[in-house]
Amino acid sequence: MPQFQDPRLLVSGATMDDAGVYKLNEQQALVQTVDFFTPMVDDPYVFGQVAAANALSDIYAMGGRPLTALNIAAFDLDIGKEVIQRILAGGAVKLQEAGCLLVGGHTIEDKEPKYGLAVTGLVHPDKLITNAGAQPGARVVLTKPLGSGILSTALKGDLLDNEGLEELTAVMTELNDKASAVMQQVGVLAATDITGFGLLGHAWEICASSGVGMELQYGDIPVMDRVVDFASMGVIPAGAYKNKRYLEDKIEFSGVPEHGQIILCDPQTSGGLLIVVEESKLSELTGLLQAAGIDGSVIGTITDSKGLITVTG
Repeated sequence: MPQFQDPRLLVSGATMDDAGVYKLNEQQALVQTVDFFTPMVDDPYVFGQVAAANALSDIYAMGGRPLTALNIAAFDLDIGKEVIQRILAGGAVKLQEAGCLLVGGHTIEDKEPKYGLAVTGLVHPDKLITNAGAQPGARVVLTKPLGSGILSTALKGDLLDNEGLEELTAVMTELNDKASAVMQQVGVLAATDITGFGLLGHAWEICASSGVGMELQYGDIPVMDRVVDFASMGVIPAGAYKNKRYLEDKIEFSGVPEHGQIILCDPQTSGGLLIVVEESKLSELTGLLQAAGIDGSVIGTITDSKGLITVTG
């Protein structure tokens, strides 16, 4: 398919960024994204919340403010009207929390339920945050713990207790709005959100887009409770293995256990932001994140080893 260059298209789907960005004028640019998936939890209301938080995250990752959203849904009517209403209600409450207006949507019949949203936001063209601005010497910060794919797999196998489910739900339903606002306030070099390609997959996108490398410290990377236990037991989603195979020639591990390598490739749902910030601004960023109730974990450093990520134990 031919690619047409247009100066108004600041970011397109041809890049590795989280959303497309279209410049309206010198003060405003549209940020647009779409995401939907099948249920990863049993509670339909929670599923709706998670799906909405996940879709909104792409806007936040680029420093944008969500304005409007459209529901995208596929339901088997046999699941019952109440279940469908609960899914949509969960999505609506997250949109309300984000100050984003639901303006419509589209639904089809499908045997396997799916739900998500197309979201449109605004960002100042000069304040747009992409994944292509990382520079050697900058530090890498993660705003949510890993492990949602592994814990969701444990849930499907009736292995996850209520405490674990509560933590999983809290992490996946948390919006990235506060972290995004802090990024804008501080001024960071690059960012992305962690979703289906796992931490290492999305970290590599930053490296590839920026022409840099990255060194991560495994011991500094936060994970949810029980994730290490389940990963050691082999309770791992197929997507984690697929991610790891794809990254084989892009990642070097040193002193990282096999289960740890898999955790770093675990596909996330509504994960945190991966932020690249200059060393001189690191303490300001982490301090403001902490004040906003967010644990910003410093997990690594940008290097000049183009396209290569090293992870040390």
